[in-house]
Amino acid sequence: MKVFYHGHAVVKVETDKHTILIDPFISENGNTDLKADETDADVILLTHGHNDHVGDTFDIAKRNDAQVVAPFELATYLGNKGLNAHPMYIGGSHDFDFGTVKFTQAFHGSSYTEEDGTIVYTGMPTGILLTIDGKTIYHMGDTGLFSDMKMIGERNDIDLAFVPIGDNFTMGPEDALTAAEWIGAKQVVPVHYNTFDLINQDGDAFASKVKPGKGVALKPGESIEL
Repeated sequence: MKVFYHGHAVVKVETDKHTILIDPFISENGNTDLKADETDADVILLTHGHNDHVGDTFDIAKRNDAQVVAPFELATYLGNKGLNAHPMYIGGSHDFDFGTVKFTQAFHGSSYTEEDGTIVYTGMPTGILLTIDGKTIYHMGDTGLFSDMKMIGERNDIDLAFVPIGDNFTMGPEDALTAAEWIGAKQVVPVHYNTFDLINQDGDAFASKVKPGKGVALKPGESIEL
C-alpha cells in the first residue's frame, strides 16, 4: 500500500481495493496539494470534530458514498446530516473490509463550528490505529504528550506514525520527539505544522532528531510505501 501526506493532518492510504482519507481538511488548507472537488475516497476516518480535521468530509463522502468512521458524537452528528457514519470510541476496535480500526485517546478538544458560529460538541478527541495486511499506521490526531503512549508502543507493532509537531494547539517538536521514542514506530512523519503562522515549524529539523533512519518529513503529496 501507499501512504500519502497531504499537508496539515491529511493522510491518504491507497491499497489495491480502497482509498482511505484521514482528516481531509483541503478547501481551506493552504498547505495541501489536493483539490477537494477532485479528491475521491471510499472511506474517511476522523480523529475529532474540529473544522480543520472534518474539513471536506461532507462533500467527499456524499460524492463518493463513502463510509465515515468517527467517534460516537461526531458520527451521530454526521449521520444526522445524511452521511454513512460508523460510530466508535476510545479503546474499541472494529474489523472493516478495508482493515481494522482502533481508536486511542488523545489530549485535545473536539467540536464542530457551524457557519453561523454555533459550536457543536463532538465527543472526545482520538488517535487512530489502522491495520491493513499486517501493517499498522498510527495517526495520533491532535494531542499533547501523555505517558500511555508508551503502552500504545509496547502493545502495537507500529510501522508508520503521524505525529503532530506544530505546538500551541498540540505537541511541539520537543514533546513530539519524546512521543516518537515512546511509540517506537519504524517510521515517523511530522504533521499539523506550517498550515498557519501560529504553528510554523521545521519538519526536516524534527525528522533529523528522531532516531537515525526513523524520521521522514514528507512534503504535501509525497508518500511512503508499506
